Amino acid sequence: MSTTPTAVPPAAPPEFAPPTLLTGLWQRKIPHYPDTPARSWYLFLVVIVSVALYYQLFVAGAVGNQLIAYYHLTFRYFVGIFIAGAAVGAVASVVAGLLDRWGRANMVAYGTVICSLLTLFAIPACTTKEAYLIVYCVIGIVEGAVLVATPALVRDFSPQLGRASAMGFWTLGPVLGALVTTELATHTLDAHPDWQFHYRLCGVICVIISLVGLVGLRELSPALRDQIMVSMRDKALIEARARGLDVSSLERDQWRQMLVPRIVGSAFGISIFLAFFYTIVSFLPVYLATNFGFTAAQANALGNWYWIANAFALVLTGIVSDYLKVRKPFMVFGALVSIIGLWVFLGYTDRPGTDYYTFAIVLSFIAVGSGIAYSTWMASFTETVENRNPAATAVGLAVWGGTLRTVVTFVLLGLLLVVTAAGTLVNYGPELQVISAKYRTEIATIQKVGTDTMGALGANPNDTAAQVAALVKLTGASAADVQTTLALNAKYPQELATLQAVDTPTLVKLMVNPADTESAGKAVAAISQKFSIPPDQAVARLVAAQKVPTNELTVASSTGPQLTAASEQLKAVSAIPVEDREYLAAHGAEVQQAQVDSPKQWLRWWWICLIAQIAFLPFIFLMNGHWSPKKAAEEAAEHDAKVQRELAEIGA
Repeated sequence: MSTTPTAVPPAAPPEFAPPTLLTGLWQRKIPHYPDTPARSWYLFLVVIVSVALYYQLFVAGAVGNQLIAYYHLTFRYFVGIFIAGAAVGAVASVVAGLLDRWGRANMVAYGTVICSLLTLFAIPACTTKEAYLIVYCVIGIVEGAVLVATPALVRDFSPQLGRASAMGFWTLGPVLGALVTTELATHTLDAHPDWQFHYRLCGVICVIISLVGLVGLRELSPALRDQIMVSMRDKALIEARARGLDVSSLERDQWRQMLVPRIVGSAFGISIFLAFFYTIVSFLPVYLATNFGFTAAQANALGNWYWIANAFALVLTGIVSDYLKVRKPFMVFGALVSIIGLWVFLGYTDRPGTDYYTFAIVLSFIAVGSGIAYSTWMASFTETVENRNPAATAVGLAVWGGTLRTVVTFVLLGLLLVVTAAGTLVNYGPELQVISAKYRTEIATIQKVGTDTMGALGANPNDTAAQVAALVKLTGASAADVQTTLALNAKYPQELATLQAVDTPTLVKLMVNPADTESAGKAVAAISQKFSIPPDQAVARLVAAQKVPTNELTVASSTGPQLTAASEQLKAVSAIPVEDREYLAAHGAEVQQAQVDSPKQWLRWWWICLIAQIAFLPFIFLMNGHWSPKKAAEEAAEHDAKVQRELAEIGA
């Protein structure tokens, strides 16, 4: 907890009246600290507006596979969209700190309206990937600014002793935004595979929410918000001080006061801790589809487990943290839970048979730990900023927002460099799956023969060496037997056709005893029926067939049926359309290798996320706040006593 500054004598009453329904559309500052019902309403508006904004930001991840197919995106370009959005968001977060005087509530209200209209009308109308990228970056700019403005509003309307609960509800913004995204995608993707539907649905919902925020959002006057408020019992003292507070002096040199290791280090620590969060919010469907064969709906449903568990952890932890009046023990405990869960999670990376509910349990475990750590971190960070200068809250949050978005940019770049196989699987895997399902038998033939041999046959169907090599692999016969049979077929095509019309036992009898009249009669009848010719012509064909060398005929009789079946298989392969064969030849081996490499690369990435979470732990010690609930309660009691004494002095 923080102590209050020296009392300032009351001066003139506020110079502006409270905003009305109409004037509140541009003049949102209120001159008095609101009572609990009004304060709860303002906090609620901030939370639902945040949910709407993050819903718009995250919907791209839920329909990522559809966007890739529609715009024919490479995985590199798709990740580049998120990188560009994060980069412009980092700049917007810093600018938001500079524009704080324009009004935090105005920034949130009008920014969300603009963002919602873009989601409803502009993005579904994008017909090129360049247009989509531009509009997505505009949304990223708004999100970067609101990332600073919304927690600043939450801080303004929540005393320190209720800060963790309030921040727990505020952090529901990204969590519920992700939950709404995955929940709606789970139930609508199969019926509406067109990605534009999901953006229009999102736009309609968010326009309604943003209009409510446009009318209802308010903020404290600078004189009120530029002070530290420990509990609601400080209300009278805060308003008394506000009458004589020199706001301009408090707002000087804010950036210099905020760019210190305690604040920058804390912001960096939580940013790297969230590397796993930002990976799954954007790429969980890609990861589960390419490595475990889950559908987009199943992957989004698994995301629901994470977001729901995270949401409960955020809120419940905030309430307990406020009751005990400490933050740091919760940050350490939550981080350790998340680290253990992530360690278990990465153990399944190379187990393609892992089932749905195993992932659901492990993701929920990670989500609980992350929620415990994050809600208390947000409360502690705003208190750390307040301890430095309460008037610089927006600037301190701008430092955090800029740091977070910068780290996210590098996280996404790192993912692109580490998990290279994902690009191959996303770019070529879906088309190869379609081709593979359509030509499953033919592809098995190609795999057995080999792409090099099939390529040689495709280039020259009369390539004898390639023919022999292919038939040897398909039949298992020796090259000599295959060559003998092929040569015999080339030299005696009619004679061999004649012999094939006669059943094997009859032929064997004739070969042993050419004078066997009974066997000769059966042979002539079979030949006559097969070729629809009179008996005399059948006799002539049988006599002509006797000139085929017996030893070669013996080889051909055993190898011939296999070669015939193998030749049919090769003909079936040649019937595959040229473009499909070329696609298989160009990307088949590459995708097979990517399927082997992908688990190893993702495992490496999850280890990076795990190490980042471990690296977060030392930064906790930089932040303000007690470790002991007993000491925190003693300080809160001392603060209450000081407030009562100062109010008594002012009254006297």
